[in-house]
Amino acid sequence: MSRLARGLTLLLLLWLVGCTSTQHSAPVRDVSLSNVPPAPPGHYRIQRGDTLYKIAFEHGLDYRAVAVWNKLSNPDHIRHGDLLRLTPPRPDVVAAPVARKATAISRSLKSEPITTDVHNIPASTGPWFWPSQGELLVGFGVGLSKGIDIGDERGTLILAAASGKVVYVGSGLRGYGRLIIIRHDEALLSAYAHNDSILVSEGRNVLGGQAIARMGDADSDRVKLHFEIREYGKPVNPLNYLPKQR
Repeated sequence: MSRLARGLTLLLLLWLVGCTSTQHSAPVRDVSLSNVPPAPPGHYRIQRGDTLYKIAFEHGLDYRAVAVWNKLSNPDHIRHGDLLRLTPPRPDVVAAPVARKATAISRSLKSEPITTDVHNIPASTGPWFWPSQGELLVGFGVGLSKGIDIGDERGTLILAAASGKVVYVGSGLRGYGRLIIIRHDEALLSAYAHNDSILVSEGRNVLGGQAIARMGDADSDRVKLHFEIREYGKPVNPLNYLPKQR
């Protein structure tokens, strides 16, 4: 083979190798994620780590109503990437049908092993505990506060205010830092924000007075506990539930 033929053959081989290398080094594209459209108004795109309780809490909604609007028989059954309706499906939806379906959901929730049911028990006799014995810094309704703030030293133990089930642990709500949400019955949730560390896991039953976290300043300007109680999704004054004496 002549020198010219060998040179042409070598160039051809180099060109073929270059083409093959380019094909194999092309970036892999996740089409399923890149093509997901944004959530339309009145809806929410479910993210990894979300729970229905967390989503309803974030939007000030009753999780039972959200479950009804989305035809969810079990509030725990939501899927990453799905759309969740955050408004009634029709403007003329009346409260009665929603209430009936919410009652059915509540019955199914009552079958879950929660240690005690505190619904409708007056604060003076109910099994409620102060989540911390620190200084009361901010009261309910002061400024934009939807709960109360309690200050103490970093690492101070935070207690479950009443028995229930941990339905959310995470940092997915802006302004709350490391957050715990506990469901006490079909109506009442309590929330514990800005934790330094978490001592319980999602899905676990806890007793009132049990240590669930350590106080910190996650997403906060100082070390404190921000504590909320939600009734049917709406913030209520925790002092109406907590014992008068600490």
